[in-house]
Amino acid sequence: MSDGQSVEADKGGGLPLAAGRQAVPATVLLWAVAGAVVVADQVTKAWALSALGDGARLPVVGDVLGLVLVRNSGAAFSLAAGYTWVLSLVAVAVIVAIVRASRRLASTWWALVLGLVLGGAAGNLLDRLVRPPGPLRGHVVDFIDYGGYFVGNVADIAIVVAAVGLLVLTLGGRDRDGTRQRPAGAAGGREGQA
Repeated sequence: MSDGQSVEADKGGGLPLAAGRQAVPATVLLWAVAGAVVVADQVTKAWALSALGDGARLPVVGDVLGLVLVRNSGAAFSLAAGYTWVLSLVAVAVIVAIVRASRRLASTWWALVLGLVLGGAAGNLLDRLVRPPGPLRGHVVDFIDYGGYFVGNVADIAIVVAAVGLLVLTLGGRDRDGTRQRPAGAAGGREGQA
């Protein structure tokens, strides 16, 4: 490449099923991960609504980790409270962007990370669409209390894990198409030698 970069194929285009069979396409992995996150998120939120009373904290690991039911009209750390409709539109934009990007997805790792983001965004968007006070204004159910600093849910965990994964993939030079960008001369370490 002319910009001093070489491209190396990433063997992580899909998950192997068994000897002699084709790999699971990255898009299938993305949708499976996203679906699993949405199901886990919604099931745990339903449990929290039925098992936890508003405001009563149930300690899990002393003061460090607990369970408490909170209906959050904002984003993480209750930021943007009162702007639920804006957060809903941002979630829709993220979902659309990931769906569009998934068409060119060939990397297993990118599929995993984008599946986590998609599932997390969709899980919290579902709350904003169907929970009171109404569509695009609904409050997200949060119930995992991190030592009084903030309260989150399974969708939030998926988004945070995905953010770390995105950072690792980006810093590692891995592209969505399954290639890996490397500085020129780093591919084999012997370029230019006779």
